[in-house]
Amino acid sequence: MKRHEQLCIGMSLAPTWLSGDGWRRPDSGIAGLFSSEFATRIAQRAEAAHLDFVFRPDASALPVAPLEQSFGFASLDPTLMLASLVQATSQIGLVTTISTTFTHPYTIARQLMSLHWMSRGRAGWNVVTALAGHENFGLSDMPSSAERYARAAEYVQAVQALWDSFPAEALLMDAGTGRYADTTLIRPADHAGPVFDIAGPLNIPTYPGPRIPVMQAGASPGGVALAGQIADMVFGQTLDKPTALETSARLGAAAEQAGRAPGAVRLLPGLSLYLAETRDEARALFLATQARVTREQRIERVRVATGLDLSDWRDDARVTVADLPADHQPRLPAHRDILHALIASDTPTVADLLARPEVLASVHWQVIGTVDDALAIIADWFDAGAIDGFVAVPGGSWDCMERVLGQLIPRLAQAGLFRSRYHGDTLADHLSD
Repeated sequence: MKRHEQLCIGMSLAPTWLSGDGWRRPDSGIAGLFSSEFATRIAQRAEAAHLDFVFRPDASALPVAPLEQSFGFASLDPTLMLASLVQATSQIGLVTTISTTFTHPYTIARQLMSLHWMSRGRAGWNVVTALAGHENFGLSDMPSSAERYARAAEYVQAVQALWDSFPAEALLMDAGTGRYADTTLIRPADHAGPVFDIAGPLNIPTYPGPRIPVMQAGASPGGVALAGQIADMVFGQTLDKPTALETSARLGAAAEQAGRAPGAVRLLPGLSLYLAETRDEARALFLATQARVTREQRIERVRVATGLDLSDWRDDARVTVADLPADHQPRLPAHRDILHALIASDTPTVADLLARPEVLASVHWQVIGTVDDALAIIADWFDAGAIDGFVAVPGGSWDCMERVLGQLIPRLAQAGLFRSRYHGDTLADHLSD
């Protein structure tokens, strides 16, 4: 059963429609990738569709090999990118990604509150612990998952204490009396924890409006527990409906454990959309985008997900569940589970398995088909309570991105699953719909 009356929908500013060979299309606009105009164009289209927010994921390291064929993880700083959208938009939320492993709470509390002031209440924070990048920050190894999430929990607590240290009510700006602030209301943050000791107060007041909503990304037990405590939204990887239902239930239980309502944490999986007029055209768009994914790369993806090495297998050999290592523990268990289920139901040949979308492309939820297909699948997942919304990550072409915003979103609104206009001007307003 669905947990909210309407979907919550965000738009990724990571230009996933340029991934693979999408950037080679004449209309891709790839030359402007590192300009504010590129993000502005997307954000304005997303705002015209009344989306809740635009969102920029981020990474703290640069794998170099993928740059031979695509832009990989090279990107503008997400917070600076979103700050550049403040004057070009007026209502859509602006959600930035900031790692709690490689930054300090005081700096980030100030940056986020600055974005919140500049955008008049539209800032959001995607809390991540990062999976790589330690060598760029003077660390010999990545901290363990448990260490990263413990630090993240303290980090968010410290940021919120800093935001509370200089309340909006302290600002008087009374020109008549000459009293600028009521300093009795400004107090030290006095955060003292295992990792951070921060005196405060913060040198920017809290915005006099709704708080900054928090997103979290992470499906491990530590990530789910943290989301239950702090998150309004979770950017998840849910490859199939059963995984989404399980994740949704885990988040609801974590929220209740933290003393919150089970629906307090919205599950918003990334939704990879390859949409066209017909299913055949959508499939062709998908395959064209992935045309340069080599056999070796596909085999490596299967090995990472399942532990099975197909390097010496013939293309016509069939893969069965009995061939899969039973003790393999991948970084993304959901990817392993979806491939296990696929192999169990179809017993595919090696060639068929390596041609599957689950192997070729994103580990996000995927719809490759028409707008009608996408509408039906989204409605089914939402009505079942498997999701509370999604973050759109269109694929293949700029036209696909336009099809998502210009056709799919209006159809969702017509079906009563999404808003047809904004009812407020802040991200918190949108989340209250």
